[in-house]
Amino acid sequence: MTRALISVSDKTNIVDFAQALVRQNIEIISTGGTKKVLDEAGIPTLSIEEVTGFPEMMDGRVKTLHPLIHGGLLGRRDLDTHLSAMADHDITPIDFVCVNLYPFKETIARPETTREEAIEQIDIGGPSMLRSAAKNHAAVTVIVDTDDYDQVIKELEENGQTSLKTRQRLAAKVFRHTAAYDALIAEYLTEQVEEETQLDSYTQTYDLKQTLRYGENSHQSAVFYESPRANSFSIAKAKQLHGKELSYNNIKDADASIRIIREFDGPAAVALKHMNPCGIGIGESIEEAFDRAYDADPVSIFGGIVTVNDTVTADLAEKLSKIFLEIVIAPGFSEDALKVLTKKKNIRLLELDFSEARQGGKESVTVLGGLLVQDQDWVNEEDAPEWSVVTDKAPTDSQMRALKLNWKAVKHVKSNAIVVGNDKQTLGIGAGQMNRVGAVKIAIEQAGEQAEGAVMASDAFFPMDDSVEYAAEHGIKAIIQPGGSIKDQASIDKANEYGIAMVFTGMRHFRH
Repeated sequence: MTRALISVSDKTNIVDFAQALVRQNIEIISTGGTKKVLDEAGIPTLSIEEVTGFPEMMDGRVKTLHPLIHGGLLGRRDLDTHLSAMADHDITPIDFVCVNLYPFKETIARPETTREEAIEQIDIGGPSMLRSAAKNHAAVTVIVDTDDYDQVIKELEENGQTSLKTRQRLAAKVFRHTAAYDALIAEYLTEQVEEETQLDSYTQTYDLKQTLRYGENSHQSAVFYESPRANSFSIAKAKQLHGKELSYNNIKDADASIRIIREFDGPAAVALKHMNPCGIGIGESIEEAFDRAYDADPVSIFGGIVTVNDTVTADLAEKLSKIFLEIVIAPGFSEDALKVLTKKKNIRLLELDFSEARQGGKESVTVLGGLLVQDQDWVNEEDAPEWSVVTDKAPTDSQMRALKLNWKAVKHVKSNAIVVGNDKQTLGIGAGQMNRVGAVKIAIEQAGEQAEGAVMASDAFFPMDDSVEYAAEHGIKAIIQPGGSIKDQASIDKANEYGIAMVFTGMRHFRH
């Protein structure tokens, strides 16, 4: 008689699956809670102990790691030597394995979980059986996903056996599954011992969240994967309340937008387009903050994203509804606001948990043939302990507030980056230029007449004094930049010549 081994933590549809196997005259071996469920359903099963003659022990840590189990999984049916060995040692072939693993991911997701509790949810026997069966998929059908039950039963009922193609597909899924399981365990244990960045290997796993219509362009396919340990303050965890499915570019832009909004404590609004902010505003209320973000660049906001850090009110919703926007992101929407905004069929409304907004962590980006990993550029610079005034003239209190706001903004603009603004909003943004003075000219041109009396932030040092001179000629009164150029003194001298206050931060914010 053909044998199947069933041992699952997720018991969804397992009774129906087991009954279908029995109808095909397949004998079932089972363990623990799974056996209890099948027995209660009246399905005849053998216990592991009945097969191995060896008792389960050590709180279940040792039960399936036995030659009579793994010999039945690994023995090749096409080799006489294997068949002879199985016969000599009374090993019965096991042709079907249905196993899913201890819920390690779900366990560590609970904040109260201790390290000891997490360790006990590291499955050993399950992955071993899965890997053995998957290695021998020429003869063994291995199922790790409840979604595959129907296909296996269909093929058994129609052909008396699964196809090699199906067994190959299921085996590949098993190795993806066990690799992801081990990667999550590795990540958790590495964090526990606070290993340094330079690990000998870097493992991460992601779960399928969404198949996208296309990627950056319509000829590119794309998929959205979610980290099993994603922070609640992430696009992966955002709750979509309304609108079309998010696109690849939507997700990238939304991520860039929430990275900016977390810089601000009081009411703030960010308008973003193509990975760059086009307007940032703060105020006494969320409506006032949005008005300032909108006024910063009422042209570029068209077709962009707006993110706010307070509940969207009916008044704000009315303002937002008058603009073509792809996405609005907020910690909440009032009922009246939803009534207004949901009249627009396509606008995406995302509700985001801000409680973990100030957490940093690692980030990665792929390159051809590799992966770059770094700390997020998350620095609390509110108190500016390392900043120094390097000019004869110091910033006024109002100018210092403006410098802080625009310094927060410039770190999120593609380099070379320049931001011109005041203490309430950005006024002009020069992004992604190949030379710094080019970015200065774009930012000042966008600010227009409002550049008079404004401040300017630069994500990196000025290699020449031409940027300072151009800023001075257009009314800029204070500048913030990292410093560090061999020609710093030339910029300082030029600022002194025009009576401009200049602050060095000692830290640059390139964003490539």
